[in-house]
Amino acid sequence: MTATRVDLDVIRRLPKAVLHDHLDGGLRPATVVELAAEVGHTLPTTDPDELASWYYDAANSGDLVRYIATFEHTLAVMQTREGLLRTAEEYVLDLAADGVVYGEVRYAPELNTRGGLAMSEVVETVQEGLAAGMAKAAAAGTPVRVGTLLCGMRMFDRVAEAADLAVAFRDAGVVGFDIAGAEDGFPPADHLAAFELLRRESVPFTIHAGEAHGLPSIHQALQVCGAQRIGHGVRLTEDIVDGKLGRLAGWVRDRRIALEMCPTSNLQTGAATSIAEHPITALKELGFRVTLNTDNRLVSGTTMTREMSLLVEEAGWTVEDLRTVTVNAVKSAFIPFDERKALLEDVVLPGYAI
Repeated sequence: MTATRVDLDVIRRLPKAVLHDHLDGGLRPATVVELAAEVGHTLPTTDPDELASWYYDAANSGDLVRYIATFEHTLAVMQTREGLLRTAEEYVLDLAADGVVYGEVRYAPELNTRGGLAMSEVVETVQEGLAAGMAKAAAAGTPVRVGTLLCGMRMFDRVAEAADLAVAFRDAGVVGFDIAGAEDGFPPADHLAAFELLRRESVPFTIHAGEAHGLPSIHQALQVCGAQRIGHGVRLTEDIVDGKLGRLAGWVRDRRIALEMCPTSNLQTGAATSIAEHPITALKELGFRVTLNTDNRLVSGTTMTREMSLLVEEAGWTVEDLRTVTVNAVKSAFIPFDERKALLEDVVLPGYAI
């Protein structure tokens, strides 16, 4: 394989892996419209195309808190068993259609209990929907493995419950844990007891850090809480001056801690200024284990194919670069080593032998 530029048709065919993608940020616009009508929820518009545009425009505020507020309408249609089953199944099918062969989907079950479901029932229902989607994708000849990360919302008080559920369901499709929500003002160490439980029970976890808050957030996530990966981490560059790594940046690189980077989302929340200057490229070139992700496909109007294409077109990425971040993602997945090895050897590496 040579280091060469790649066109869109090739990118569509490449096997992809995504580690950072939110279930409630990736619904189909038409599904939101249909489910909203069923539950009596009022949307900004009932035209699917207009709704997709509304999401993208509303999220382009440059502010993480306003970005998160766009989830009001997707969450409104994910409060029933039927809504959860449908959105989970479609989530998997949409990944498969985009060429994703491994994905990790994350969501906070506490946000899906307004219709009367218990958090455990939410998890059971989502897993049922994901399993149905994987079965349909395999039958269609586009198999995709999807693992679940349960999230606790860092600004609320049910993080410990979500961690308990990650332990309880770790043999039923849940592969790890995360905390999400407004980062600034809600440090990860506030939930240290939950992370200590996960470590005792050998459940891996990632933490949103270094997006709306800087190096102290990343330091806490790693050195106090013990995260195995970092969600976003774009502000790690604040610990790098003229190519010289500070102690924290050196720790992250040398220990191969994966950074779950989401370029389009970072532009929307003001964590990055452009695709061309997004930290993912500089960090990749410095040897960090960067991975490429969508974060919220509906809210950011994106797919893995689009994220890859933007980096090719605006940051000069090659097939080799795309291969690197895909391999990084599979190596950093929260599934057993033998499964990661087989996925790399049997699917990913042959897919990049072009």
